Amino acid sequence: MSDQIWLSQAAYDRLSAELHELTTVGREQASKAIEVARAHGDLTENAEYDSAKEEQGKMEGRIRQLQEMLRVAKVGEAPSGDAVAAGMVITTVDDDGDESTFLLGSREDRVEGIGVVSAQSPLGKALLGRKIGDEVSYHAPAGTFTVTITHAKPLAS
Repeated sequence: MSDQIWLSQAAYDRLSAELHELTTVGREQASKAIEVARAHGDLTENAEYDSAKEEQGKMEGRIRQLQEMLRVAKVGEAPSGDAVAAGMVITTVDDDGDESTFLLGSREDRVEGIGVVSAQSPLGKALLGRKIGDEVSYHAPAGTFTVTITHAKPLAS
């Protein structure tokens, strides 16, 4: 489960369309840009060529990222019930009384005004399967933290 990423159907469809666009039109455009820049002569001092190659590299990186994300995605409706699961909006309160509300899941499903915490992060792993009212401790690079879960509800589409 730690390799899975929860995605709504809408996010999955959007990412699939982006992947299709990049692997078809995007690759063709990148190839043409490199071809045009190459025609300008000496490649050792050709900034246009360097830029086109850099853009192609970024695009290929995004293609690999999308392929992996879609490969491990768990697609469907956000879970319901008492237990915290990926795809839920969670509210926690820390020891200082500071409240945080965030989507536990993928940044691809983020909504305006709500941050995202990955289910694979230290906090995300600690929250999975817990219930409202549970006090949860987790270890992160900056130390050990404790939060109390005050709300957990499915992400509204």
